[in-house]
Amino acid sequence: MNIFKKRKSISTGSYVKGRLSTQDGFTLIEIIVVVIIIGLLATLVAPRFFGKVEQSKVKTTYAQIELLGAALDMYRLDVGSYPDSSEGLEALRVKPSSVTRGWDGPYLKKELPVDAWGNDYVYTSPGKHGDYDLVSLGADALEGGEGKNLDIVSWKGLP
Repeated sequence: MNIFKKRKSISTGSYVKGRLSTQDGFTLIEIIVVVIIIGLLATLVAPRFFGKVEQSKVKTTYAQIELLGAALDMYRLDVGSYPDSSEGLEALRVKPSSVTRGWDGPYLKKELPVDAWGNDYVYTSPGKHGDYDLVSLGADALEGGEGKNLDIVSWKGLP
């Protein structure tokens, strides 16, 4: 085992033999400064990041409402009407007993989605705002609300 290493001398520019230092590494103060800098960066970035998470949930839920709306439109083209409230969105996956002809589903490849907060969508047909109303009640799962609790509806664009 060789405890010597070749180093380039700063003054002469030639290689010299030198002993490895046992003092190589970071001091406690250097480590504390780095931890403080990382902490400051985290306090600046974290609130912005968590704000984006909530915005992405709203956008994801709106996109799902649009996709469910497209599946409902395909159902209507085949059957001649939208599923009524009693049949619900499950009519997109399983043929309702009241449908005698035209059903060519399933209209969704996977199970019925839930909104970004894990709640079921509220489907009403006929709706107050058109042929059907499709609603996510937001994070609080209650009608109305503001911010993340705002209802996301099929008859309006992104809030």
